[in-house]
Amino acid sequence: MPRYKLTIEYDGAPFVGWQRQANGMSVQQALEMAVQAFASEFAVVHGAGRTDAGVHATGQVAHIDLSREWRPDKIRDAMNHHLKPHPVAVLRAEAVPDDFQARFSAFRRHYVYRILNRRAPGALQRNIVWHVARALDVERMREGAQRLLGRHDFTTFRAAECQANSPVRTLERLDVVRVGDVIEIHASARSFLHHQVRSMAGSLEHVGSGKWTVDDLAAALEARDRRRCGMVAPPTGLCLTQVDY
Repeated sequence: MPRYKLTIEYDGAPFVGWQRQANGMSVQQALEMAVQAFASEFAVVHGAGRTDAGVHATGQVAHIDLSREWRPDKIRDAMNHHLKPHPVAVLRAEAVPDDFQARFSAFRRHYVYRILNRRAPGALQRNIVWHVARALDVERMREGAQRLLGRHDFTTFRAAECQANSPVRTLERLDVVRVGDVIEIHASARSFLHHQVRSMAGSLEHVGSGKWTVDDLAAALEARDRRRCGMVAPPTGLCLTQVDY
């Protein structure tokens, strides 16, 4: 069966998450319905990462197997037609070898977490940022982020319901930059634990606000105790931006 790689963008706000669920519309379900509408067959859409409810993507990747060959641009255009009015778009469709797997072939995933850091809330950005009105010290946040880089047991920053076999991950990048009123936290790794990026973002906010010192953050990591985590930042600020193969 021909296999196709899809690069996908979506606003996660109206969805229950990436994965098909019984309690509402998921991104995966919207995509599978679009495939069935144009190809007249059901195909599972296998994603590179299972984003939570409210989390966005500008570079999610998935693959599908179809019973016959289609022009990739036809797949893209037909899916986008049938995805309306859902806020999901297939940016690219590409024919790939049978051994390509959106999840298991990936060697790096990139996320960005955005904090709108000003007194006034966002009008246009409210669904894609976490609004923090108190002033945050970006330099302190950047210093704290460096303490989380590398290979660690990230139990502290792992959701209680996380199903990963091991809490050990190698965090390759964790940068904090300010772009106008927005603070961006860029995170890259081969894979992440459930809620890891949001947990790190919430803890870095504690550092930036002065609630925690950089040493407090390092101690929380070393404790390997979920109860030592700062708040879990809301899903609205998180976006999956790229998957590397």
